[in-house]
Amino acid sequence: MNDRLTIQDPRKRYPAPPFDAQPQPMPGLVQNMVPSPDHGEESYKGSGKLAGRKALITGGDSGIGRAVAIAFAREGADVAISYLEDEEPDAERVIELIEAEGRIGVALPGDIKNETWCREMVEKAVSDLGGLDILVINAARQQYRENLSELSTDDFDQTMKTNLYALHWIAQAAVPHLQPGSSVITTASVQAYEPSPILLDYATTKAGIVAYTKALSKQLIEKGVRANVVAPGPFWTVLQPSGGQPDEKVRHFGENSDFGRPGQPVELAPVYVLLASQEASFINGEVYGVTGGKGIA
Repeated sequence: MNDRLTIQDPRKRYPAPPFDAQPQPMPGLVQNMVPSPDHGEESYKGSGKLAGRKALITGGDSGIGRAVAIAFAREGADVAISYLEDEEPDAERVIELIEAEGRIGVALPGDIKNETWCREMVEKAVSDLGGLDILVINAARQQYRENLSELSTDDFDQTMKTNLYALHWIAQAAVPHLQPGSSVITTASVQAYEPSPILLDYATTKAGIVAYTKALSKQLIEKGVRANVVAPGPFWTVLQPSGGQPDEKVRHFGENSDFGRPGQPVELAPVYVLLASQEASFINGEVYGVTGGKGIA
């Protein structure tokens, strides 16, 4: 019997542009994307690396967060996901997938731009999961603006609160619950290193996430908790067609990667699993770039 896995050309494994124009209002829904992203619903296979762990993932309804939630559940973790109320249809599907693995799935709808909710969300996750030892701060706001004059104070404020303030509020609330061996993982971007001119505020926050997490890692390792960053490149998520990129850029999204295509969320999930697991016990304060060959400086 041949148990050898089929080897695939990574350039051909997933759809490549051009894609159909598919604008959506923010925050957007996965179910409206063509082609549908692969979050691992059918493709991710677990092996018990996170058995018995308790994880909170922000932005867990779609995109990278959804892929991480599915992977964590299939690796044996109970998972709480936060998301906006408008994203309920996507979140319901994720909870179904978590529970299908025999794990606890906790739905936490709310707006992380609100400090009070961030702190309540953490406490509810701890209560409903029976503890917390993996924190993935992933939710983000990305809305392109063609030039500086179009980037309003309200735009800037909303991006900062979603991507940076919430990171601080959630981490501050969660850290007292984290025991030695726990892991914090944040999501930055290649934009932290190679910022696009139309994503000025978004790129600024992603650079901030790198700096914040590196500094935090030095504090947390004193109590035996690791903190690391994942910095993705172009990934096919609902963030892009819901105002994250102009329609024409969505049509050709990922075309300039070394693979000629965008990454799929499931291709990021194993990195988060590694950083959450005991296999990464000597990894701290690192930035893992998954950029389609563009690297991070």
